[in-house]
Amino acid sequence: MSEELSTKQIYNLNKLQKRLRRHVGEAIADFNMIEEGDKVMVCLSGGKDSYGLLDILLNLKASAPIHFDIVAVNLDQKQPGFPGDVLPKYLEQIGVPYLIVEEDTYSIVKDKIPEGKTTCSLCSRLRRGILYRTAAELGATKIALGHHRDDILETLFLNMFFGGKMKSMPPKLVSDDGKHIVIRPLAYCKEKDLIRYADWKGFPIIPCNLCGSQENLQRKAIKQMLNEWDKRFPGRIEIMFKSLQDVVPSHLLDNRLFDFKRLDRQTQLPGEGDIAFDKPEIITPLLDDDDSIGAQERLDIVEIK
Repeated sequence: MSEELSTKQIYNLNKLQKRLRRHVGEAIADFNMIEEGDKVMVCLSGGKDSYGLLDILLNLKASAPIHFDIVAVNLDQKQPGFPGDVLPKYLEQIGVPYLIVEEDTYSIVKDKIPEGKTTCSLCSRLRRGILYRTAAELGATKIALGHHRDDILETLFLNMFFGGKMKSMPPKLVSDDGKHIVIRPLAYCKEKDLIRYADWKGFPIIPCNLCGSQENLQRKAIKQMLNEWDKRFPGRIEIMFKSLQDVVPSHLLDNRLFDFKRLDRQTQLPGEGDIAFDKPEIITPLLDDDDSIGAQERLDIVEIK
């Protein structure tokens, strides 16, 4: 933001920064994402989310009760017109160790995927393999991705509507070979907060011309649906996200999560028990626009365990 800011604007932006810091600190603590001595590889795409992730982690690193290192990594996929100088210039300016990995995944995706079809699946598989390899070469103990709360909810609905699964993005996962831990420190952060933060900080945003231009992506339809719900029913998004943190397997239909076949009168049910005929409890939304969720405003980082 180049224009002069008013006192109220500065107050609101400082409040925004504190809220994002707190949400990231809470996610790190809740899921034990970062530990003493970790080397965190922050995957920087050039979008608002990964810029925000790097900025907030650097901010927290300065005051965290533990020591951890950060290295930024960008995968240059050789998309036409990609401004290769933008990220190195920015990272050198803020003094962050970084590595630019050059791999022509763009040509591979364009060759394998017919025009008009979704490229995300193949592109993400290629990226994942390259980033895992790079993490091993750098000795990184954690790989940090910039997915936020809205990404997590969108993925949940994508899997429900198009994949027939109750599945989303976990805040923390181990790679299939057991060699890498992937973390999503922005898991509690709203996209609209990250948009405002990026605008305030003036991050040099680089658009993705590979998948961002595909208007038929199902994710866009899901995003539009959630945005409409958020406007029409304030607080609904917060409640839906809360449901991902309060799952009752005995009240779903997955035999792998709950052994319905062996259920009998002697079975002691954990959690909610016999409420099959009760009306669902209606939760009154707590809006977070003024940082009302989480009663007190904390100025310092939530302690990283």
